Amino acid sequence: MKPTLHLICGLPGAGKSTLARQLERDLPALRLTKDEWMASIVGNGLSEPHRNAVEAVQLDIALRALRLGLDVILENGFWYRAERAEYRTRAEAVGAATRLHFLDVPRDELWRRLAARNAALPPDTFHISAEQLEEWWGLFEPPTADALE
Repeated sequence: MKPTLHLICGLPGAGKSTLARQLERDLPALRLTKDEWMASIVGNGLSEPHRNAVEAVQLDIALRALRLGLDVILENGFWYRAERAEYRTRAEAVGAATRLHFLDVPRDELWRRLAARNAALPPDTFHISAEQLEEWWGLFEPPTADALE
C-alpha cells in the first residue's frame, strides 16, 4: 500500500488540529502542524515569512517520510486550489497517494469557536479576530467535490 499524504483543509476554528491528532493516533502517521512549530520556534503565529519557512521545512520532512513509506499529516489549512495541487504533485513524485480532508464549517460557527478559543487560548494557538476571519473567509477557495475523491 502506498504511503499517503493527508492534507487537512479548512479555516481557523474548523477543527483541523482535532482531526489531525485523531488521524495521527488512528493511522498512525507523522503529524506536522505549522502552528505548533510557530509557537515553539517563533512565538508569533502570524509572521508570514516565518510561516512560509516552517511550511517549506515541513514539506521537506513530509516528502522524506513518504519516501520511507510513512503516512504524513499536514495541517496547513490548504486554502488555495493551486497549493493543494502542488502538494498532490509533490507527493505523487515520491510515489505517495494524497487524501484531502475538508472541514466545511459555516462562518458563524467558525467565529463562535474562535471566540471561545480566544477567551482561553490553548497552547500552540493564536488569537484570531473577527476581522481576520472575515478577510480569510474571502480568500479561501473551498475544494470542489471531485478534489475530495
